[in-house]
Amino acid sequence: MAAHVEVVSADLRRMKVKVVPGTFLIDVLNEACKKFNVSSDKYELKYKQKIVDLTGPFRTSGLVSGAKLELVQKSKSASVVSIALDVNGQRYVKKLPNDMTLWQALRQFETSESGLHLTDRGVPVGQQNGQLYHEAPVVNIMGREYSSLEDLQKTMSQCGISSGSMVLRVSFRLTEKTLFDAMSDISQFLQDVDPQELKPEPKKEEVKPAPVAEEPKEQNDPVPAVPNPEEPAAAATSKEVAPPNVEAPSTAADSMDVDKPPLVASEPTDRLQPTGVFSAPTTSTPIAATIQVDDEDFEPTTAHAQLHQQQLLQKAQNTRLKSDAELAAIAEEEARKLAQIKKVEIRVRFPDGSSAAWTASPEDTGAWLYQAIRGVMVHPNQPFKLIIPGNKTHIQEDKKRLVAGYKLQTRELVQLHWDDSVPLSARKEPFLKNSVADKAKALPIPDIPQASAEDVDNAAAAGSSSKPANSNKKANNLDPEAMKKKFSKFLGLSKK
Repeated sequence: MAAHVEVVSADLRRMKVKVVPGTFLIDVLNEACKKFNVSSDKYELKYKQKIVDLTGPFRTSGLVSGAKLELVQKSKSASVVSIALDVNGQRYVKKLPNDMTLWQALRQFETSESGLHLTDRGVPVGQQNGQLYHEAPVVNIMGREYSSLEDLQKTMSQCGISSGSMVLRVSFRLTEKTLFDAMSDISQFLQDVDPQELKPEPKKEEVKPAPVAEEPKEQNDPVPAVPNPEEPAAAATSKEVAPPNVEAPSTAADSMDVDKPPLVASEPTDRLQPTGVFSAPTTSTPIAATIQVDDEDFEPTTAHAQLHQQQLLQKAQNTRLKSDAELAAIAEEEARKLAQIKKVEIRVRFPDGSSAAWTASPEDTGAWLYQAIRGVMVHPNQPFKLIIPGNKTHIQEDKKRLVAGYKLQTRELVQLHWDDSVPLSARKEPFLKNSVADKAKALPIPDIPQASAEDVDNAAAAGSSSKPANSNKKANNLDPEAMKKKFSKFLGLSKK
């Protein structure tokens, strides 16, 4: 049965919107805003001084036919909502701002949960090892589906999610596009929608392994054989004769080791080779457990208690949420600090306990790091994943930059985990090639400076000179009899 609601704007203009039981209230808002010629992103509906939930249909909203809804302006600052993502019965919860698009929300869950693939799923189609076809995500919000890229670019506020909590049910629909074509179309679409989206660098596409594989055959004609004692001269000669599409460091790397084969023969550049290789520990006892530490180092002092009390007082005070301008300033400052980073030392820890280090530039991506690691593996075809231990971020094998995308700074540790499909036989074998493992050395242990007794006394004196210590001093100067009388009066034991 057809019904209608009446929407009243701030200037007392009225409009009737026809609804059926299955009409979503977010469509009512969009139709009213279109009639009033205002943006629906900046307004919401109120009924009897209460915000109307726009995510559900008319039949579950509790509204009656002819209900008068007020069109009121939204708060300019984004509100934080609790999003529960339901994927094949598995639920993941995260607090996100409601001005984030559905696509960005899916990407947030992907980066925070290891092994969760929502936007880059591929399914083989065929009898044996068929072509991978893309499985597109479909987001269901209160019975309404958002499946196209245009729909997924809507913010959660545009979908009616303004506050509280909401469940996003994600299913997947097999498309007729291959995974490669779908990823290309998605990247192009996101770059057109968001101008700030990082574009792929042509430098990485120009470097191809094919010219390097043919380089040893051409060295006999224009370049003489590289003698062992004159490595610097050979490196200079190779830099002058090398063709434009072959980088000079790769030729210099071949000239550094004549007796042994190159570390990674198919690598197009020397930067893919590790700057350091470290062997696995010889004992199962952690090195930190072997360091002798005095028990007094773990005893809290008065300064610790005062600092803890100050922190509790600060947490008890009410603090306001940061405004959009403050959040933009913080993001700009963070981007400025990341732009000043020239290189990042990345040490990758392997499953067998060994590790290797690489030096990454701001232009290097996750695909570059995966390619560098595969060059030193015994089984380069076995799948694996890279996890940053602190925030459990999963580094994907894509064109996302390590510095700007994953916010790696100065020195970072990355843990390598085998995929579940890797057989047990490959897991038990050594991770590194013999040519790389021969160059491994023990991981250096830094010297921990020991605090002297004078430093401890100075720290205690600095702690006792703080403001809360003055009140303790007054309490300690009271006469014992006076303290006893005060305590007896507090317990109600004083004589009348």
